[in-house]
Amino acid sequence: MLMSKVLAVLVGLALVMGALTGRMPEVSQATIAGAGEAVSLLLRLAGTLCLWNGLMEVMSRSGLADKVARLLGPLISLLFGAYARDPQARAAISQNMAANLLGLGSAATPSGLRAAERLYCLSQQKQQEPHGVFLLIIINTASMQLLPTTVAAVRAGLGCQTPYDILPAVWLSSAVSVTAGVLAARFLRGGKL
Repeated sequence: MLMSKVLAVLVGLALVMGALTGRMPEVSQATIAGAGEAVSLLLRLAGTLCLWNGLMEVMSRSGLADKVARLLGPLISLLFGAYARDPQARAAISQNMAANLLGLGSAATPSGLRAAERLYCLSQQKQQEPHGVFLLIIINTASMQLLPTTVAAVRAGLGCQTPYDILPAVWLSSAVSVTAGVLAARFLRGGKL
C-alpha cells in the first residue's frame, strides 16, 4: 500500500516536471521505454528463478534437502534450541536456510512461512512468546548468502559481464547482518536465544 502511494507520487512528480519544463515527449518516451525494459528484465529473472525453484524441488524430492537439514542441524539447534527438536520445524527451517544460502528469496518464502507457522504453534503450546518466529524472521531477512543468484540474475539481465564479482561483498555484508541480528535478538531477550 505504501509503495503504491510512493509510486503514484513519483509518477505524478515526473508528469508535473515534464509539463513545467516542456519535456512531455521525453517523459512519455521514457515511460514506454522503461516499461518495456521492466518486462524484459522480469522475463530474464523468471527464467533464473524457475531454474532455482526447480532445483529446490529436486533437492526436496531426492532427499538432498534432508541431508542439508542434517548438515545445518547443529546450527539450527544452537539458534532455535528446543524448537529445533520438532521435525517439521527443523525441516522447514533448514529448507528456508538452504534457499537463502543460494540467494533464492522467493524460493525461501514457502518454507519460511511453514517454519514460522510451526514455530508459532510450538510457542503457543508452551504458552511462550514466539521468539523462535522473531529469530527466524531476523535470519531470513538478513539472509546469509553463499551464492546470490537473484542479484546476479538482475545484474546479468542489465548487461553485467561479471555478475558474480560481488561475492566477497555479499559474503561479508550478509555475515555481518546475520550476526548483528542474532546478537540483537539475544540481547533483547536478556541473553537467551
